[in-house]
Amino acid sequence: MSDSDPAPGDYELPYDSDVEVDDIETGSLEAVASSRPVHLRPIFLLIVGVGGAAGTLARYTLQQMVEPVGGVPVITLVINAVGAFLLGLLLENLVRRGEDRGRRRVLRLLLGTGALGGFTTYSALSVDTLTLLHEGRVGLALLYAMGTLVAGVAASILGIAVGIRANRRADRRATGSDSTGGKR
Repeated sequence: MSDSDPAPGDYELPYDSDVEVDDIETGSLEAVASSRPVHLRPIFLLIVGVGGAAGTLARYTLQQMVEPVGGVPVITLVINAVGAFLLGLLLENLVRRGEDRGRRRVLRLLLGTGALGGFTTYSALSVDTLTLLHEGRVGLALLYAMGTLVAGVAASILGIAVGIRANRRADRRATGSDSTGGKR
């Protein structure tokens, strides 16, 4: 072993702690940069931020327009259920079209993580539930919290189901077959 060779297990630290030393030694700088996790790439952070700002603005606008019903902020439940439905629909459609790369990744980050992440609000659900508890409306608080969670799961399953059905229809139209599997 020469004096310039590192001792076994003794390497220089990589430029990015999420990149392996061997990647730096054998790969180009471009390959190393593209191997960074998505959450560490500035352009993707910007895409999520833009989507998040739009989703948050949409949620805030709806929350200001719709008054609570009987002291219950029903709009939060509706927002979370609609967001869960749209997220299920979006992700089902994206996954059917291929790997999470290129435009599909940008759409997922912009619309899914960003816009729908900003649109839905489990922090407001928590505050709303706590407010109902502080008002002594324990049963309603539990019903509201559990109802929102159940509605969210059901809505996301429904979004996935709608996406599957729409994709099947599109596939049948593309192949020229009818609903029984025969040719038209």
